[in-house]
Amino acid sequence: MMHLKKWYGLWVVFLWLSIIAGCASGAASRTPASVPEFRPGMLTGYLDMKTIVGSSAALVPPPPAEGSAARSSDEEYSKRNLALRHTPRWDLAASDDNLKFPEAAGAFSCVLNVPITEEQTPYLYMILRRTLTDAGLSTYGAKNKYKRPRPFLSNKEDICSSYTKERMAKDWSYPSGHAAIGWAWALILAEISPEQADAILARGLAFGDSRNVCNVHWQSDVLAGRMMGAATVARLHGDPAFLADLAAARAEVAALRAKGAKPAGNCAAEAAALAIQP
Repeated sequence: MMHLKKWYGLWVVFLWLSIIAGCASGAASRTPASVPEFRPGMLTGYLDMKTIVGSSAALVPPPPAEGSAARSSDEEYSKRNLALRHTPRWDLAASDDNLKFPEAAGAFSCVLNVPITEEQTPYLYMILRRTLTDAGLSTYGAKNKYKRPRPFLSNKEDICSSYTKERMAKDWSYPSGHAAIGWAWALILAEISPEQADAILARGLAFGDSRNVCNVHWQSDVLAGRMMGAATVARLHGDPAFLADLAAARAEVAALRAKGAKPAGNCAAEAAALAIQP
C-alpha cells in the first residue's frame, strides 16, 4: 500500500508540473516572435529576399505589345473602369490601395467574418504583414525588366491612390504588386477558413480589380500580379515558420468564431460597392 501511495504521489506531482508547463507554453504561443522591419512600416518576409525579387522576370511573359489585341483589350478595360470614378466602388478601391497597417488588415475582415487586429489575431496579423513583403517584392524582377508605364500616363485621368502621380510614375506598372499581395492573402485566408473560400477568393479578385478602378494598372498587370501572388504562396508552403504561423492563425480564427466575434467595418456597404461592375 505504501508503495502505491508513493507512486500515486509522484504521478500527481508529474501531472501538476505538466499542466504548469503546458499553460506556460500556451501563454507564450499567444504572441508571435518579433520580426525586424525590412523598411519603415514593412516587416521582413518569410522568404529569401534575393530569390523572390528576381523571380517574376523568369515567370511572367512580357506585357502586351503596342498594337496587339491584348493591348487593345487592356485599353478597353481601362476605359470601362474609368466610369466608376467617384462611385462607392472607387472609394473601396481607394481603401484597397492602402497597404499600411493596421488599416490594411481590415480588407478581408468582412469576408472572413471575424475582426483581424494585432490584439485579437496576432498570428494572422503577422502573416498578413510578412507576406505583404514577400508577394509585393516578387513583382519587382519583371517591373524593372519591362518598365511598363502606368495607364494614367496615357489617359491623363484621375487616380485613387494615396501616392502622387509623380511617385507612382517612377514605380513601373507590370506586374501589379497590389494584385500579387491581395491574391496571396486570399489564398492564405482560404486555407485558414476553407468553408468561406469562395467569398474570400472573390474578394481577392476584387482587390486586384481595384487597381483597374484606381487607374493605376492595366488588366494584364493585375493578371500577372495574381500569378506572382500564387507563386509566392507556393513557396511559402515550404517555409516552416510560415506553416507554424498558419496553424496558429487558424486556431485564432476558430476561437473568435466560437466567441461570436464580428468585424468592426461596414460590411453591407462593402458588399454593395463590390456589386458595382464596370
